[in-house]
Amino acid sequence: MRTIVIVSQPGDWPLHIPGVEVVLARDYLTDPAWVSERGVRAFNLSRSYRYQTAGYYVSLLAAARNHRPFPDLMTVLDMKNRALVRTVDEELDGLIQKGLAGIRSREFELSVYFGKNVAKRHARLAQSLFARFPSPLFRARFHRGQRWKLTAVVPIAFRDVPEGHHQALHDSASEYFARRRYRSRARRSTRYDLAILVDPQATLAPSDPKALDRFRIAAERLGFGVETIGKDDYGRLSEFDALFIRETTAVNHHTFRFAHRAEAEGLVVIDDPQSILRCTNKVFQTEAFEVRDIPMPRTWITDKVDPQAVAERIGFPCVLKVPDSAFSQGVVRCADPDELQSVGGRMLEDTELLLVQEFMPSDYDWRIGVFGGECLYACRYLMARGHWQIVKRTASGRYHYGRTEPVPLPEVPPRVLKIALRAAAAMGDGLYGVDLKQVGRRVVVTEVNDNPNIDAGCEDLILKGELYRKIMAGMLSRVEERKRAGR
Repeated sequence: MRTIVIVSQPGDWPLHIPGVEVVLARDYLTDPAWVSERGVRAFNLSRSYRYQTAGYYVSLLAAARNHRPFPDLMTVLDMKNRALVRTVDEELDGLIQKGLAGIRSREFELSVYFGKNVAKRHARLAQSLFARFPSPLFRARFHRGQRWKLTAVVPIAFRDVPEGHHQALHDSASEYFARRRYRSRARRSTRYDLAILVDPQATLAPSDPKALDRFRIAAERLGFGVETIGKDDYGRLSEFDALFIRETTAVNHHTFRFAHRAEAEGLVVIDDPQSILRCTNKVFQTEAFEVRDIPMPRTWITDKVDPQAVAERIGFPCVLKVPDSAFSQGVVRCADPDELQSVGGRMLEDTELLLVQEFMPSDYDWRIGVFGGECLYACRYLMARGHWQIVKRTASGRYHYGRTEPVPLPEVPPRVLKIALRAAAAMGDGLYGVDLKQVGRRVVVTEVNDNPNIDAGCEDLILKGELYRKIMAGMLSRVEERKRAGR
């Protein structure tokens, strides 16, 4: 891949780094030869990225030309987004407090050059900020009240770098470009590049290491170059053609930012941000199912605890759910009005709305795996021993699961499959796990999960490697379709 550094004026990038060309912004914007150029990584070091400046248009047109701008406009907008800066501050709080503990002033600026700072003691903080705001040169500003707070992240040009930092900048840029050239050579034999986002420390990951390895093997056989990434690789998304999220997702979580950023970069994303938004909120699902006449347990959305209304609408015992609960957390069975009053009151301290749902006891829940409008697998998830749910959380915070019984699709009642497909279609065309209850002749959907569990020896027991191939082939088809549309 051809690497260019784009500058506003001659002399704005005096550093010589092998394999890196310097191009003036006006030439990049006006020379028609750049329109047809392919395989370009454009490092935008213009003096300003303000709206409608040359620097703004460099990143805008680089994206339109299928070059890879760095930073892209999403990063520039992220830097201006105070809410996002505050979110990053919360995520990095421990690192910020530790890294800046010895500083006595109330204000501090940290210069980050291609992910590094001149002081080694700030290396981890600089790299973490670079992962969240991938831009060649920027300054992070901090203010100390009772604690240190990140207040702003501001891109800078070479002329803003003190002369005493030039050597450090040269070293960090040389190291960064060298790593990129190595990765580019390693990927030349692959058609497309797939990133799989995982958290190795997660206790409730949607896929175990064996399943992740089977996804990798299936993807590589189809021509993907596969790399496992983590939450600190946010700034590398533009290096890939597709993102497969294998972490438990949430809207107020880095998984959603990854999905949103990847989609904006033009990647094929599973799970896409719309699916995450819809599937992680039970209020949305309830309304969506009702509008589409998809059967579900009797459900009431309320902002108050009213035992009499619950008795009339739902009956006792009932189930209380907070809108964004997962892994059975925030889901409680209430046996009578007194328990409803007590539990519901506590829940409403943290949420504006509650779902009250009829209690439907059963020996198992159906889980139907759906991708792109096709049923892939079916399982019976049996209730955890001595419990009314498939997952039991102990007082010590540990989880106990009921057994999983894979079932061949032809042996699943046709009505279960039909309703599962309708429920999944209400969420989108991604990868979903549809949970249903079957009590006698009655079949209802309890929820649709994005990012469903696919573990070795469980969900894949019947299809085995074919399950992974089908999902990766679906991603490949979407990548190829998007590439054709972009030509």
